[in-house]
Amino acid sequence: MSEADLSEALKTAQAEMYAGRFDAALVQLDALLAADPQHVDALYMKAVCLRYGKDHAGARKALDTLKAQAPDFGRALQEEGHLFRETGDDAAAIAAYRAATMANPALQAAWLGLAEALERTGEPAEARQCRAQAEALTRLPKPLLAAMNHLHENRLHKAEGLARAFLQKNPKHVEGMRILAEIGKRFGVLDDAEFLLESAAEFEPDNIAVRLDHIEVLRKRQKHAEALSQAEALLARDPDSPVFLSRHAVEALAVGEYETALAGFDKVLAALPDDAGTHAARAHALKTMGRTGEAVEAYRRACALRPDYGEAWYGLANLKTYRFTEDEIARMHEQEAAPGLRTHERIHICFALGKAYEDAGAYDMSFEYYERGNDLKRIQTRYTSDIMAQELNAQAATCTRALFEAQGGKGCPAPDPIFIVGLPRAGSTLLEQILASHSQVDGTLELPDILATAHRLRGRTRGEDGAGRYPAILHELDAGQLRELGEAYIENTRIHRQGAPFFTDKMPNNFRHIGLIKLILPNARIIDARRAPMACCFSGFKQLFAEGQEFTYGLDEVGRYYRGYVELMDHWNRVLPGEILRVQYEDVVADLETQVRRILDFCNLPFEQACLDFHTTERAVRTASSEQVRQPIYDSGVEQWRHFERHLDPLKSALGPALTSYRSGA
Repeated sequence: MSEADLSEALKTAQAEMYAGRFDAALVQLDALLAADPQHVDALYMKAVCLRYGKDHAGARKALDTLKAQAPDFGRALQEEGHLFRETGDDAAAIAAYRAATMANPALQAAWLGLAEALERTGEPAEARQCRAQAEALTRLPKPLLAAMNHLHENRLHKAEGLARAFLQKNPKHVEGMRILAEIGKRFGVLDDAEFLLESAAEFEPDNIAVRLDHIEVLRKRQKHAEALSQAEALLARDPDSPVFLSRHAVEALAVGEYETALAGFDKVLAALPDDAGTHAARAHALKTMGRTGEAVEAYRRACALRPDYGEAWYGLANLKTYRFTEDEIARMHEQEAAPGLRTHERIHICFALGKAYEDAGAYDMSFEYYERGNDLKRIQTRYTSDIMAQELNAQAATCTRALFEAQGGKGCPAPDPIFIVGLPRAGSTLLEQILASHSQVDGTLELPDILATAHRLRGRTRGEDGAGRYPAILHELDAGQLRELGEAYIENTRIHRQGAPFFTDKMPNNFRHIGLIKLILPNARIIDARRAPMACCFSGFKQLFAEGQEFTYGLDEVGRYYRGYVELMDHWNRVLPGEILRVQYEDVVADLETQVRRILDFCNLPFEQACLDFHTTERAVRTASSEQVRQPIYDSGVEQWRHFERHLDPLKSALGPALTSYRSGA
């Protein structure tokens, strides 16, 4: 079938289903599924038709196939709840309906189904809350309800079209502004989202949901001082509110007020001692501060309170130094095998089991769980290697030697930033810790400012490929604009600094924007943190990142990304000779002092012994390597990937020439 034929068959089946002619609908759906066995909408409609026809086993089979393709598809989870309800399994129905409402809060039938099941099982208070949610949805204008559905089923362009059209007619509708802001957040257009929520807060100053959304966007934009100020304003309204206390603690943590954050979490736990989420948040804070033993206890407490809490299990694994007990591994297995486990939790537990089995030397079992977690995570992402290749090629085609000859030297002359770029898990945290141990350097974060600047220069886009004005616009910017962009970067990142003349920015993906960096900050230092491809890529593959880095969730994807990185860095070295220092991780491990002196010379910094004793430096570290950089340097991780080599042929194939050429060039 062609795309047009598939669409027509789906419309016909839908019409038959709505008319109650389920057998006729199934004929159309089976023909469609013969052509495309994994068609999500067809599988969903087939499950509905089979349930109405009382073929519960057939409906179960269709839903299982559907959930394998789209594990967080809200309507599929809702349909699963209906199926369990009809077969008399209220406990399973409640779990399915809850999962459906979490995946898509716009599903009125799921809220009602959940309310009815809770009433039958003696939970009237929660049932009333669910009915209130369903009633709130009935009051929402139909275009916005449709936009919400599209939003939570990840059809962002359709959601945006509906929300924008509604707001053009109703420009002060606060719920519409919230929905469009959420769409903007998912697209990464955070400045638009911030403006919408600021406006919504002006229209309804007492709308708490708007204010919480606003804080979240401010935090994503790294406007931590403003986010903390907003959180303080909420806390002043109700100093004992667990929600406000928790939000304030999170924002205090972001600006380095660690004791304030811990005090906030402790106050929440005094009121809600069994709140697993707060125990996990407290553990994250303790980990960042280097208080590993206390972090372990907090994570374990969260796991005990909520055995399916994948994020807490993975928090233990992500300490890197923690070793799971046999009992803990058994408990994770039990949770991962549960059919009603949410995909988000399953992903975290799979990565934790991968780490547990790796530490135990069971490498085949370890790879099985790493691969399972990556496969599930990849379904949730919108990343494609082809689109990334287009982006990298556009940088090389646009940022030529001629561009730097024409536009070079016009930006902000501040020498403050030291950019550490490359791939995650390539040793950038180690280099940052070495530099941050120097008296003249502040270690900051993986700052998003350069990525955000590139996004703003790109402008609004209509397609999925991200095509826009950037990077071509770099040829058009005048000296004033380039200088202004550089000065804005210096000013916006000041909150992360402690007063030293220089600071690090270790956002690895900035390697894609070195042209932009050198035009707006011509005196910035750039260090390419590079690691051998197999070790680097596999280390990324087995790491579950808090956000971003979607290219790591597949061996082919991460291999192609590394290959593109090497090719683009070769380009930057050709057009910006001498401007980038490559530091090979394996060389740092083999001869720390030589590489430290080389790094400091490049940055025009005098040698300091503290840089060699980096592991004794007390500072907050938020990346996956936080525990490793608090230890003396070691070489045990250099060749860990070889334990998994029998599984890594797809990675080798994707790397191609980069497998051996990564050390060539400048």
